[in-house]
Amino acid sequence: MAARTVVSIGQCRPDTAAITHFLKSNFDVEVVSTDLPEDSLAAIRSMDVHLVLINRKLDADYSDGLEILKTLKEDSELADIPVMLVSNFSDWQQIAVDAGATYGFGKAELQSPDTIERVRGVLGLA
Repeated sequence: MAARTVVSIGQCRPDTAAITHFLKSNFDVEVVSTDLPEDSLAAIRSMDVHLVLINRKLDADYSDGLEILKTLKEDSELADIPVMLVSNFSDWQQIAVDAGATYGFGKAELQSPDTIERVRGVLGLA
């Protein structure tokens, strides 16, 4: 099976490195990192994406990651791509789920067995 593609949006550099390491050490994935909403949407439209990870607040401009989630879910060509919010706060995770995301994870939970299993399921590797 070919590697899955994950687009990670709006993480700071240290978090990008940590999330990329987490994904690559647990799954056969290619990780594409983007910084801003427009670049992120263009990247997602240009490739076969299996999962989108969105930071709650984008590091580059502090815009709201939930706006990207809403844009993805309103676009009929992109709405079926699984999206997870990267946030340590369960209340924000619930807001994202209510907007169409799959329950995500926080940076503090990267090596948690629950996080690994949740991501495995979303990538269709269960």
